[in-house]
Amino acid sequence: MNAPHQVFDERERAVVAGRSKGRTFDEVGKALGLSRERVRQVQSGTRKRLVVMADMVQDSWRERLRTVGAGVATPRGDFAATLGIVDHVLLDELLAVAGLAAPRTWAGPLRGWWSADPGALGSALRRLIDAAPFRGDDLGRAASEAGLPAGLPLTWLLSHSESRLALSADGHWVRRKARGRDAAYLWLLEAGRPCRAEELLAPMAATTAAAVREALRRDDRFRQIRPEGTWALVEWTHLRASPYASAVEAMVSVVTESGPLSRAQLFARVTELYPVTPWRLKQCLLSDQLGETPDGFVDLVSRGACPFEEEEPVRPDTMAVEGEVLGMRLPVNADILRGSGVNVHAWLTWRLGLRRAPMSRTFTTPGDHSPLVRRGTSSAQLSSLRRHALELEVTDGCVLAVLLRLDDGTARVGHGCVPETCPSRRAPTAATPAVNAAASSPAVPAQPEGH
Repeated sequence: MNAPHQVFDERERAVVAGRSKGRTFDEVGKALGLSRERVRQVQSGTRKRLVVMADMVQDSWRERLRTVGAGVATPRGDFAATLGIVDHVLLDELLAVAGLAAPRTWAGPLRGWWSADPGALGSALRRLIDAAPFRGDDLGRAASEAGLPAGLPLTWLLSHSESRLALSADGHWVRRKARGRDAAYLWLLEAGRPCRAEELLAPMAATTAAAVREALRRDDRFRQIRPEGTWALVEWTHLRASPYASAVEAMVSVVTESGPLSRAQLFARVTELYPVTPWRLKQCLLSDQLGETPDGFVDLVSRGACPFEEEEPVRPDTMAVEGEVLGMRLPVNADILRGSGVNVHAWLTWRLGLRRAPMSRTFTTPGDHSPLVRRGTSSAQLSSLRRHALELEVTDGCVLAVLLRLDDGTARVGHGCVPETCPSRRAPTAATPAVNAAASSPAVPAQPEGH
């Protein structure tokens, strides 16, 4: 039922297209030099003629469209395929006649999608929010469990100013009004062990350990373990009875007692003894005690299994290594200036050997603001750069040059801008010649690429 273009003139198509995009009669009329009433008449007449054509070509087309649009949200292309229509401008008119409308969201009507129940999408999105917080990698799974169809512009919807969710510095979805506590929940879930309040400063973007403790006390998802004073998740019932100090220890014990197991079997048994995320279980496989048998099972290295090897990620151009010194260039942004951790390439934690818990390493500098490198699910995070940025008087758009000495665990942070193009217009000082020299080295380019 592909309606020929010549059946409708350009003015009629322009009116229908404008209305399809959500423009008012007045807005369409102003663009076409027509009165509001004339625009309404043109749309009404076009719709009537289109319906007559549809009735002549296909029986029960309204019912067919409503059947396709019975779900939460259906893309326009599915309706076009059902009726064999390629002209989407005219298709929108038929969808409206059939009683369908654009699904309603906090960002307004979702154009290009239709539903017989426009409010259903909002309900499904609320179910997704109720499942928060969740890791960025789990967005697809959480959306599917909430009943949301594939292909929705979820990242755009969730990032909208009216959304109750926000993307954290770690790339996870947290509630806007509980960012810090949700970030702490995901951190603990990933670590799989109790943590001290000081360890949660960076993920919560908190300034003091006292603030961390006060926030967690007001959230019934957390509990403090005494006398250690560490914080854990209430759902961790294994802390009361488990004899294992870590997930790795539990995994090694299961393999020791049961013999070679498939990953699915092993993960299921370990989770019963020591509940952690699937990602944490995968990290446990990198233990030097575990390996893979020729037939693909997990067994002990001491029984002949070949250790799992972690492949080296491609080193980014913004990082270089020479001997025991590792250098990197970091563009100064709002995260650095407010003290949040900044994501850097996963090659960094691979080079530092942070393959097992605690998966973090601190490099000392003069003063009490030493950089901390922490491994995440798919990237590294570098924290404690704000004080350095303030002392160097850099601004948003500048570049920091960070040198990490791998042999003695020390670090130096300097102003890495090219003087002629430095946003802060601050010339390099004599206090950081080595850092500035490293920053201008060909191995670390002057214009850093994205992380």
